[in-house]
Amino acid sequence: MTVDLAPRGRTRPGSGAGLRATARAVACADGRGGTALPVLDGEGPLALRRTRSTGPAARVTLVGAMSGPLGGDHLTVEVAAREGAALRIGSAAATLALPGQARETARYDVRLTVAEGAELHWLPEQLISVCDSDLRVTTRAEVAAGGRLVLREEQVLGRTGEAPGRLTSRLTVRYAQAPLLDQELSCGPGAPGGWDGPAVLAGYGALGQLIVVRPEFERHKPQAAPLGEWGALTPLAGPGVLVTVVAPDALRVRRMLDEALRDLT
Repeated sequence: MTVDLAPRGRTRPGSGAGLRATARAVACADGRGGTALPVLDGEGPLALRRTRSTGPAARVTLVGAMSGPLGGDHLTVEVAAREGAALRIGSAAATLALPGQARETARYDVRLTVAEGAELHWLPEQLISVCDSDLRVTTRAEVAAGGRLVLREEQVLGRTGEAPGRLTSRLTVRYAQAPLLDQELSCGPGAPGGWDGPAVLAGYGALGQLIVVRPEFERHKPQAAPLGEWGALTPLAGPGVLVTVVAPDALRVRRMLDEALRDLT
């Protein structure tokens, strides 16, 4: 028998109904050269924990307190870095999109806001699309002029030896209220034809995106370039660059994104 334990006494509804849960984090300058977290709150499967930091940036880890997202769930993460704050958010483990009892699409929404003079690193672990699951992920980042953002997303299509579920991921980044990036990828059963063909994933099962937004890219921005066998760097129409990697496995995706991040920051 498996028992799910949820903060605040929340329990997962029965068949036909999905769970709704939101996690919120707000970071602000503490006036002493560091970063305070006046808001750090999670519910359901979304638990936020402050972890040790050796520099001025605050560190937060997103911990899965129960299984999810399952079919019909709607999970939301909202993060705001206010002026002068520096915040780094990661996750304790990979997220598994699972089919669940409800044969409905699950939703996972991420909302990131970066104020002028603030810096936010959003670096979760991989999202694994399990066979028969159906998940729509929407990530939106609003960066004010003078703000800095590092955003990494990684998707793995199916566990070892299994077919993927349906996964649709939309990533939108705006800088100074102007569009910087807006892209959507849909994979798995029922996705538009060609998603696993040579023009998209070429049969590979792991992919990742890295967005780096820095004010200095307004003046000096890296040039477009291939990154080894599986990646590419693309400058955006604004102070940002996009690194895209499509590879046979998640380990190679992570290594290439980590190397690109070191070079860019």
